[in-house]
Amino acid sequence: MSVTLHNKFGKVAVLYGGWAAERPISLKSGAAVLAALQASGVDAHGIDVDRNIIKILQEGGFDRVFNILHGAGGEDGVLQGALEVLGIPYTGCGVMASAISMDKLMTKRVWAGAGLPTPAYRVLTADTDFTAVVAELGLPLMVKPATEGSSIGMSKVKLADDLADAYRKAAECSAVVIAEQWVTGAEYTAGIVAGESFPLIRLEVPGEFYDYQAKYISNDTRYFCPCGLEAAEEQAMQLLAQQAFAAVGGRGWGRVDMMRDAQGHAWLIEVNTNPGMTDHSLVPMGARALGMDFNALVVRILETTL
Repeated sequence: MSVTLHNKFGKVAVLYGGWAAERPISLKSGAAVLAALQASGVDAHGIDVDRNIIKILQEGGFDRVFNILHGAGGEDGVLQGALEVLGIPYTGCGVMASAISMDKLMTKRVWAGAGLPTPAYRVLTADTDFTAVVAELGLPLMVKPATEGSSIGMSKVKLADDLADAYRKAAECSAVVIAEQWVTGAEYTAGIVAGESFPLIRLEVPGEFYDYQAKYISNDTRYFCPCGLEAAEEQAMQLLAQQAFAAVGGRGWGRVDMMRDAQGHAWLIEVNTNPGMTDHSLVPMGARALGMDFNALVVRILETTL
């Protein structure tokens, strides 16, 4: 098998690290992906990405790229554009889908235009009438940097007086900040690989929401797969995840995060085009529910480049 995979994929560059705020997570994801590919017999080579990456790829004679960079530079269409110019096949979404999905505001505009359910929102600036935003959207609110991942810079606002501070915190991470109507209910996520939605995972977090601590550090976050929904309800949310991924032009693999309110309505929150692949990560968890181990999942994702 290993010889077959060696010939099938050729020389593979696993790109991780980078210069985004999510660099530490990307290093963990990259190490796991590289080990899985090498264990499967793939001729994989790890590269900690810096601004010299185009020269490295040109001189390295690589046949394809497994991109496991998270955040700016690697997940926002920048690297994808470079790889298109170089003519090297790569995992994950293309330029357009990566750029849209990295921007939470653009993602919501696309979904709204497609008639897909996503919480109401307003763009915040330093000149915003915060009192008017609270009057329109209610409390609590979720305040988010539009172009940061891993929940960096996000805040739950319970008091109107706290909205300005939440805006300033988010504005340190992104030039564009949004306030989003809070959805009270359970959090779900669906991994998508090669057009197939994995079983849903329901998350229970010790804090207010699935933040950086809950994602990568805490051992108190609980994951449920099976998620506890009736089969028809789960299938409806899986279909919604696929529609959401398709609406932004998604391909290859990704993850769609959703909420389900007390009335049973599903709400789209965001798309991750290069989800984490660490020991806390959700796409590998969904794959395991289908009987697919981590090595097989990584190879399956690489197969989408063929």
